Amino acid sequence: MSKNKEDIKTTGTITPEQAKRNMWCYPLGTFGRDMIYSLFTNFILVYVLFTRNLTAAQLMAITGIMIGARVFDALNDPLMGNIIERTRTRWGKYKPWLVIGALTTSVVVYLAFNVKLQGWAFIWFFGIIYFSYSITYTMQDISYWGMIPALSRDSGTRDKLTAMTNLCAGIGGGLAGLVIPMFTTGSGAIGGNAQTAYGVVALVVVILGPLLLCITIFGVREDRSYMDITPPPISFKKIVSTITNNDQLSWMCVIFLLHQIGADLIVGGIGSTYIYFTYGYRGGLYSLFSTIGLSASGILLIAYPWLASRWSRKTLMKGFGGIMIVGFAMMIGAGHLMPAEMPSFWVTTVGYMLAQLGMNCYYMIMMLSVFNTVEYNELKNGTRDEAIIASIRPFFTKMGGALCVLLTSASYLIFGVTNYTNQISSLEQAANMGTITEAEKLAQIDQVIASVGSAQTHGILLVMCLIPLVMMIGAYLLYKKHYILDEAEYDRIVKELASREQ
Repeated sequence: MSKNKEDIKTTGTITPEQAKRNMWCYPLGTFGRDMIYSLFTNFILVYVLFTRNLTAAQLMAITGIMIGARVFDALNDPLMGNIIERTRTRWGKYKPWLVIGALTTSVVVYLAFNVKLQGWAFIWFFGIIYFSYSITYTMQDISYWGMIPALSRDSGTRDKLTAMTNLCAGIGGGLAGLVIPMFTTGSGAIGGNAQTAYGVVALVVVILGPLLLCITIFGVREDRSYMDITPPPISFKKIVSTITNNDQLSWMCVIFLLHQIGADLIVGGIGSTYIYFTYGYRGGLYSLFSTIGLSASGILLIAYPWLASRWSRKTLMKGFGGIMIVGFAMMIGAGHLMPAEMPSFWVTTVGYMLAQLGMNCYYMIMMLSVFNTVEYNELKNGTRDEAIIASIRPFFTKMGGALCVLLTSASYLIFGVTNYTNQISSLEQAANMGTITEAEKLAQIDQVIASVGSAQTHGILLVMCLIPLVMMIGAYLLYKKHYILDEAEYDRIVKELASREQ
């Protein structure tokens, strides 16, 4: 987008009144965005498994598409960040891409859940729609999160803003995680079958997303002092050099990737499959599992600014890492030592809550640690490169997601999961066509679930507990050893930068 000097106003420093408004308008805008993200990212594979009959070749094709699209998406993130960095309009560099990305994402997600193709025709459609989502969501995601360093340089304010934003994102994603299974699976499915239910849910979510994002678009004002700076050219060399010339950012790339593999594995589909196979094909159970599991994270996000004022980030990681280990141990113990009844379900759910508490504490610290490399980059290399650095988070989120898809699909093939999901899918399709009643569908699905063996459920449980645990321990050890931008060092850097500007 070209720069028209007559239309552009440089705002410079944000006023206290604007800062207060930003503290509310910025976080609230992501509520609907994360509902869309949760629907597509966490439920698309579940939707496909339980509404389509898949051969092993077709499951492998879908896996390849999802991995390829996420790798493409990840590579596209820094490029999008570079494009945003050189955008100059009267609305700044972020908001135009927020609008374009939000509207196009809604169209893509609606189509994804409302096309009734089967077989290889669906596989081709799935490939097109998945790559389209990768492009459209990236536009709004990079532009949204890239704003944070432009909203405040104060460490305390940035902690509060990031915590509130993650709280709203967590509420939006958590609400989606609560509602979607309840209205798409089992007796509560809208229309009596999963295909119809997912289509209706998608329609509602893609309308809410852009509407709520308007709070950010019209209510937030960022520091636009960058408007007077000549925009950098779009260059892969610039993207690579920003990472390689910033040793702290380089380490955070590795650490964040390990974290994302661990954090995304359960919510990416394998968790819902385990709950359905172990405790029954009832959407309400998975809603309880996911919602209670994430509820503690909301408390953490509210309390994080207070916790950060009393303990260092590395100390918090150590303490919450211990809580996380206890949580995973509870999940494994409930699955292997207790009968598959409600007491076991509740122990599993509480264990997941504790594990999520630890993983979300890590996520908050990872995000802040990435953002804080902006000032380090400015001190060391003379440029802030906010959007490029902000693109690192979604870049490795998607790379981690790609590896989670690979691990999930490999687990499904190893443990023969599609042998059971194909039977359930056939029954869902029969109910959609009206050849069997909803009651008949549910009764026959119960018989399918009853035939699932302990080898399948125990194997899935170990995958979804041990792999995240190993990833999180690795992330903690690397962070403790190599990340030097602790609170004191960051404050020193900010003061030095301020003295240079005087």
